[in-house]
Formats: sequence, C-alpha cells, structure tokens
Amino acid sequence: MKRIILTVIFGLATAAALLEAGCAMNSGPAPMESLAPELNAAATNALQQLYATQPAAKALGQKARAILIFPDILKGGFMIGAETGNGVLRQNGRTTAYYNISAASYGFQAGLQTFGYALFFMNDSALAYLHNTGGWQVGVGPSVVIVDQGMARTMDTTTLTQDVYAYVFNQEGLMAGMGLQGSKITPVGL
Repeated sequence: MKRIILTVIFGLATAAALLEAGCAMNSGPAPMESLAPELNAAATNALQQLYATQPAAKALGQKARAILIFPDILKGGFMIGAETGNGVLRQNGRTTAYYNISAASYGFQAGLQTFGYALFFMNDSALAYLHNTGGWQVGVGPSVVIVDQGMARTMDTTTLTQDVYAYVFNQEGLMAGMGLQGSKITPVGL
C-alpha cells in the first residue's frame, strides 16, 4: 500500500513540476513578448526540418489555410503525467497568433521526452473553430488525423478530406506506456 501511495505522490509531483514550468513560461504578456522572437525562429526551423524529412508535409503546407507549429513540447511523468509547450500560428507564411498546448494524463507511463507537433488546418471552418473557441481540446470539434509514416507515403493532396492533419516530429527522450489524455490548445496574447 505504501508503494502505491509513494508512486502516486511521485507522479503528482512530476506532473505538477511540468505544469508549473509551463505556466511560468506562459504567465502573461511580458514573458511571451520576450519569447516571441525565439519561438518564431524555433517554429521556422522545426517546420523546415519537418518539410525536409516529410515531403507530404510540405505538400500539405502549400494547401493549408494555416499551420500551427509547436516546435518544442515537453512531456513527462510517472503514472501521472503532463505536457506543455508554446506554438506559432502561421497564415500565408506570417505569424498571426501564439498558442499554448497542455495536457494531463494518467495510466501506465514513465519517462520524459520532447517533441514537435504541427497542425495543418485545411479549411476555413476548422481555422474559425480554433479562433472562436478560446481554447480547443484536440478531439472535440474539427476532425484531426495524425499522419504516420505509412499514410504520408500514400497521401495525395487532391484527395484531402479532413479538417486538420497533424504531424509529430523531432522526438527525443523516452516516454513509455499507455494513458488517457486530451491536449488543450489555448491562445496566448502578446
């Protein structure tokens, strides 16, 4: 019984530390203003790396109404986990807004990893949903399809039917396990 209680306490402490770090990075306009140039550069670099390794992503980018790029998401935990990161919304090659992504999860999991995430908004209604909700929980609202290696090889931009396509890329570290989670994307003002 003590072991279970200690495991839960350790998991809660890890998740709380990650969320606190994410909240410290997103605690208002001043920190975001100072992070904007660095975040824009990181988003540009991440998108270029994604395009270099995934030609289908570049084709999607040319057809997308907007691309939401999270260049560096931190995820970690033990039994209870959390993730957080900041992102840039690009329309016609220009940054139009900044967003934060965060999630909490529970279940069998252990580790720490970083990764990038790019969401390609393919139509105006999906983009309007992002703008008008004030906080979008992935899985609620527009349909999101995660593009894996197999799908990327067979994807054809003439047959795109989904609202949003998502790529996970630049994964580093190790996070093992299964869990239930829902990422929430919220706007961060400058």
